[in-house]
Amino acid sequence: MVSLFSQSVFHGALSPPCLCCVKQKDQFDNLEKHTQWGIDVLEKYIKFVKERTEIELSYAKQLRNLSKKYQPKKNSKEEEEYRYTSTRAFLATLNEMNDYAGQHEVISENMTSLITGELTRYVQELKQERKSHFHDGRKAQQHIETCWKQLEASKRRFERDCKEADRAQQYFEKMDADINVTKADVEKARQQAQLRHQMAEDSKAEYSSTLQKFNSEQHDHYYTHIPSIFQKIQEMEERRIVRIGESMRTFAEVDRQVIPIIGKCLDEITKAAESVDHKNDSQLVIEAFKSGFEPPGDIEFEDFTQPMKRTVSESSLSNSRAEGKYEPKFGGKSKGKLWPFIKKNKIIETLLGTKLSLKLGAGPEDFSNLPPEQRRKKLQQKVDELNKDIQKELDQRDALTKMKDVYIKNPQMGDAASVDHRLAELGQNIEKLRIEVQKFEGWLAEVEGRLPARSEQSRRQSGLYEAQHSPAVNSCAQDRESSPDGSYTEEQSQETEMKVPATDFDDEFDDEEPLPTIGTCKALYTFEGQNEGTISVAEGEMLYVIEEDKGDGWTRIRRNEDEEGYVPTSYVEVYLDKNAKGAMTYI
Repeated sequence: MVSLFSQSVFHGALSPPCLCCVKQKDQFDNLEKHTQWGIDVLEKYIKFVKERTEIELSYAKQLRNLSKKYQPKKNSKEEEEYRYTSTRAFLATLNEMNDYAGQHEVISENMTSLITGELTRYVQELKQERKSHFHDGRKAQQHIETCWKQLEASKRRFERDCKEADRAQQYFEKMDADINVTKADVEKARQQAQLRHQMAEDSKAEYSSTLQKFNSEQHDHYYTHIPSIFQKIQEMEERRIVRIGESMRTFAEVDRQVIPIIGKCLDEITKAAESVDHKNDSQLVIEAFKSGFEPPGDIEFEDFTQPMKRTVSESSLSNSRAEGKYEPKFGGKSKGKLWPFIKKNKIIETLLGTKLSLKLGAGPEDFSNLPPEQRRKKLQQKVDELNKDIQKELDQRDALTKMKDVYIKNPQMGDAASVDHRLAELGQNIEKLRIEVQKFEGWLAEVEGRLPARSEQSRRQSGLYEAQHSPAVNSCAQDRESSPDGSYTEEQSQETEMKVPATDFDDEFDDEEPLPTIGTCKALYTFEGQNEGTISVAEGEMLYVIEEDKGDGWTRIRRNEDEEGYVPTSYVEVYLDKNAKGAMTYI
């Protein structure tokens, strides 16, 4: 099969040889330019794919950074937010986007290995092959040009010898016809003519041989060598075209291979979106923030047209209020010794000249500052954490026990006595943790048994007064208690004790007049005031307010002239007189 490239030079075979060589040389130049253009196209495509892989890598990196940026941080508040279905769906989206980025990395890797790397090696091979083919073509072209030059030289020599033979023959005939020429000159002219004729015959034979040889070489050149070279160049060019087409197909296939996985990522994102449950999220919010308090009952109608029993202290209050005077008084009977709770310990600081140092934390240890339901959850969480700590300590103890057994059986591996100290420490830690668990489980049982529980509020009472007047702290008492002024006390070993001589101050406050009433209140729940400074109330009981809540969660009330004290603000509904600060309700 004749090469299509070689057909362009067949027409030149019918032309004069020199013109044919010129045309052939032009075809080689054209083919050389065209094949170089083909290589340039291939290199341009390689550069295009390489830039595409860089874009894919950059895109994948940005997607991963984006996913990492919005991932919840460990041991942070954000982790708690991911219990809601909407935030869990968002977390699933972030994880799927990370996988999505991985597929773009796969695209980059496959394009680099299957296209860029392969084509780069192929281009190098193609350049070498092209150089070899055109070198063979130049060599064949030079060979035919050399043969042509030899033929031309032989032809010119034959032509020259023929002309010289004719001139020698003419000279001989002229000498032979001239009677004045000697016989020797005629013989000499004849011999010269014969010599020239012989030289012409030799040149003719050489020319004929050279011509036959050239025609054979020319035939081989135009019908064998050059077509073969052009055929190789054509095959090389066609392979290049096929190769770039295959690379383009691979370019598409690399993308198509990851489409199913990308589709799965998108399906998972859709599935996560469909899992968002607004009802469930709302219920979680309700469970997280519900207080457990019962709603208050209906407020009873108060008929002010009927005379109300006023205490003597109220009458004095009315007189003092009418005169525009306000003088705080302290009750001086039984539980009326309330000086530790007045003005947030500032009286004690002033009288003693010493700053009271109390350890204030985020809240009491038994979480009694929280609503019952929230308190129950916190206590349950604390019990779970302590149980996990106990399990860790038990695992360590078991591991050390096994190690000790190994040391006992194989003394060369270690000293068994070296483990005893650590085992003793673990035993003490486990015992302490179990005591803590029992303590929190006791509080949890009380909360789960009664909401609100009676003992719950008893733990919210002041441990400060007892710490000041008791010689020692009972080891079974609460480690941390709340006082009506919002302060909390720790165990005796952790706090700075303050000894207050109560006798001098008691006498000073006993003779003071009682505080004036500033409103009334209704008890929403029964409260047992077991600690000093508190007062017991029954549900539904109406009492008088003599000091409103200062932000510490306690309100000071009075039942009669001799009975007054503090109750939790959340246990009463307060109605302040309109001349005070307006009606305020604490629920």
